[in-house]
Amino acid sequence: MSNQGVSCMWMRGGTSKGAYFLASDLPSDETVRDALLLRVMGSPDDRQIDGIGGADPLASKVALIKKSERDDADVDYLFLQVFVDQAIVSDAQNCGNILAGVGPFSIERGLLGSDHDGEIPVRIFMQNTGQIAVARVLVKDGEVQYEGDARIDGVPGFSAALPITFKDTAGSSCGALLPTGNTVDVIDDIEVTCIDNGMPVVVMRAQDMGISGTESRETLEANEALREKLESIRLQAGPMMNLGDVMSKSVPKMTMVSAPTKGGAISTRTFIPHRCHASIGVLGAVSVATAAVLEGSPAKEVAVFTEVGHMSLEVEHPIGSMTVILDKSEDGEIGSAAILRTARKLFDGQVFMHKNGL
Repeated sequence: MSNQGVSCMWMRGGTSKGAYFLASDLPSDETVRDALLLRVMGSPDDRQIDGIGGADPLASKVALIKKSERDDADVDYLFLQVFVDQAIVSDAQNCGNILAGVGPFSIERGLLGSDHDGEIPVRIFMQNTGQIAVARVLVKDGEVQYEGDARIDGVPGFSAALPITFKDTAGSSCGALLPTGNTVDVIDDIEVTCIDNGMPVVVMRAQDMGISGTESRETLEANEALREKLESIRLQAGPMMNLGDVMSKSVPKMTMVSAPTKGGAISTRTFIPHRCHASIGVLGAVSVATAAVLEGSPAKEVAVFTEVGHMSLEVEHPIGSMTVILDKSEDGEIGSAAILRTARKLFDGQVFMHKNGL
């Protein structure tokens, strides 16, 4: 395999980019597979100069896709985060942005058969957490349509709308929406909400961390004292959230929240976990929006929104905002969550490794 190319599609999914593979095109042995993917991305190296990775966690991602054998899904999707500067490939989380490309890729590769036309629902089993998402992909004359009039913050221009509905995501990684059993825990004298509605996140007030919550990504990454405090909280939160030792894991994400400044519901600054996110992850936004509707949570204190059963919350981030639609029952239970994404095929071909890469 090292002397031959491996079929690969490079796609933008939401505000991330990644390599999409048919699972059958990669080694079944996880150790061999991960070594190959490190070579594909060019990790570990800050610039990923000898691979196709973008020298940023948001552009060093992988999706493995196969036709599903489940009755409730069309395809199975495994997300892998390839670390930039470490020889680590992690399956500890989902990625809702890369998820946006799974439906188009699956149709492009013929996993759903042929002769499709119109808005096609693609039922996706997210292997990382065992949950189902339904993406609706626009197809015309059998071809996926990437052009359209929808836009999302963090991506220039317009693309075809790609709405995604998440089902039963509460506790998908941690076993419960509130894995500690509490809406509020105190770690290092900071009030936090440890939550998992599709992505394990520790949510805290920005002001409690000594920031306003409106700073730039670069300013926050340069704040060494903040980074050390976030990591201390994260390492303690991991076992509390049933994630075990998270020293080498990419979860939980760390989100600092403040009052909205752009007309949204809540403002966020997120570390993922050691770099400040340029925006916010899809499922991370769902978890934060959920925290914002929980009575007594730090997020609820700063959030601004009208609480009804069917709630649309704009989650602000450094380069715009993301709309999360939550359904809340009369007894306070969070039901489904939906979000709008877009995707685009960037190139399709083969990727090559050095012959001594494996």
